[in-house]
Amino acid sequence: MPGPRARAQPRGPGERQPLLARSPRGPRRWRLAAAAAVLLVQMLERAAFFGVAGNLVLFLNGAAFNWDGEQAARAALVFLGASYLLAPVGGWLADVYLGRFRAIALSLLLYVVASSLLPATAFPDGRRSFCGELPEALLTTACPLPGCPRPSASPYCAPTLYVGLLLLALAASSVRSNLTSFGADQVMGLGRHASRRFFNWFYWSINVGAVLSLLVVAFIQQNISFLIGYSIVVGCVGLAFFTFLFSTPVFITKPPTGSQVSSMLKLALQNCCPRLWCQQSARDPQGAQLLPDQRSPQPGPSPQEDIANFRLLVKILPVMVMLVPYWMVYFQMQSTYVLQGLHLHIPNIFPSYPGNSSVARGALDSGYKIPEAWLLLANVVVLLILVPVKDRLLDPLLLRCKLLASALRKMALGMCFGFASVVVAGFLEMKRLEYVHRNQTVAQQIGVDVYYAAPLAIWWQIPQYLLIGISETFASIPGLEFAYSEAPRSMQGAIMGIFFCLSGVGSLLGSSLEALLSLPGGWLHCPKDFGNINNCHLDLYFFLLAGIQAATALLFVWIAARYERAAPGPASQHGPSRDGG
Repeated sequence: MPGPRARAQPRGPGERQPLLARSPRGPRRWRLAAAAAVLLVQMLERAAFFGVAGNLVLFLNGAAFNWDGEQAARAALVFLGASYLLAPVGGWLADVYLGRFRAIALSLLLYVVASSLLPATAFPDGRRSFCGELPEALLTTACPLPGCPRPSASPYCAPTLYVGLLLLALAASSVRSNLTSFGADQVMGLGRHASRRFFNWFYWSINVGAVLSLLVVAFIQQNISFLIGYSIVVGCVGLAFFTFLFSTPVFITKPPTGSQVSSMLKLALQNCCPRLWCQQSARDPQGAQLLPDQRSPQPGPSPQEDIANFRLLVKILPVMVMLVPYWMVYFQMQSTYVLQGLHLHIPNIFPSYPGNSSVARGALDSGYKIPEAWLLLANVVVLLILVPVKDRLLDPLLLRCKLLASALRKMALGMCFGFASVVVAGFLEMKRLEYVHRNQTVAQQIGVDVYYAAPLAIWWQIPQYLLIGISETFASIPGLEFAYSEAPRSMQGAIMGIFFCLSGVGSLLGSSLEALLSLPGGWLHCPKDFGNINNCHLDLYFFLLAGIQAATALLFVWIAARYERAAPGPASQHGPSRDGG
């Protein structure tokens, strides 16, 4: 955060000031215009991201690709995890080679190209061009019974779709890791509170983009056409790309300044493998020198600062690693929670229309359905309400009463809410399976696909989404604050990248756990059911996640207590707000 002397901040070498700053009031006006452009780009990018992730399970589980429910949920977790796991890659490229402006521009261009694959595969001719013909063994959707056999072959078009999703994840992660800092650069020099206000508005732009995407794009994808829905996604990214390019004259851009990654790797190798390091030093004393005295002429941390930063990283990393099981729980919101919702009764938006009433199994409950992805709005709305209340009312009140908890204690509380969410989901799944086992299901058509759902309204999922939203307020946002405030200035970018990377690790571990439990004999192995959950035990998977989260939360409390004893006083509360989920 800029201090009181931020207005006098010198211009760095290679820094380009905005071209449109001529009049006496010009600098402030153009700085605000640059910040507004960044916020618009972020809103459009988040709308596109949620447009991809919100209904990805339904897209892959539908008749177009005919993936099993577990395979579709796993692909969603891989995409979400990679979009966080690859965050350090975009940050490193920007720091070392490209600079933030060019890194963002190239990432948005890649975003446009990669997202175009989704509408291209949403219609038959496009799928045949990219994937070939759908194998006859997978054409089982015409069977009217819920026990239609589903083959265990490799999913149709999996290589093409996974490559496209990973490229999308790389582009999204690079935008995430660079746009936040780039936006803060634009308001640097407008006062000590300018960055804090920018981060507040940045957070709101993220959630506005999520709301627009879930209300409009998710409805179109589920009820009208995935081709139109994903075309809107491409349009959002394209508009974000051109907005960013057209705003170039008002942007402050800075050149790449280098990265400490190589120094950190050398220090880690020296501490973890001293014998190997000694052998390397004997073979090549100059090349294996830990921190060469002959550094590059550009300004940067001294060797002593590198060592101090590495020691601090060793202290911070265990705290952030303890959040990995929380991320395993958090990302169920966009994977298995979606799959569970597709097998609950989803009401029609226009129930008064003829033929839109619920019917028994064997007939179809058709009409315009409320999109299952709208349940994510419960998470977004609770964040939009709780964060301002917490920031403007609750935290100041607790601060005056000297009861304001540290960031680490808030993170522990957030883990408890995450535990509660997945437990509620497990009990709801138990109840849903009771109806399924009594053969009491409702045949409902969602898009062109038929799902056999329990006669429980989908609104029963709202508590688990609300609990995830509350947990995010206490775990994710304080986690960002902790990572930002505890990191030294020269390592804030690296540690923020590690924070996002570990959240991706959590998503991928959840996907791996699903894959393990989907093997023959596992709780999620049920290849004879459309949607792949009516004859398996998703409830036990939820309870397993709850057990992992509970055990980790207890371990986290112990680690956090040791950290606070070693560094007394709560972590400073001046970090940036949530960057999206």
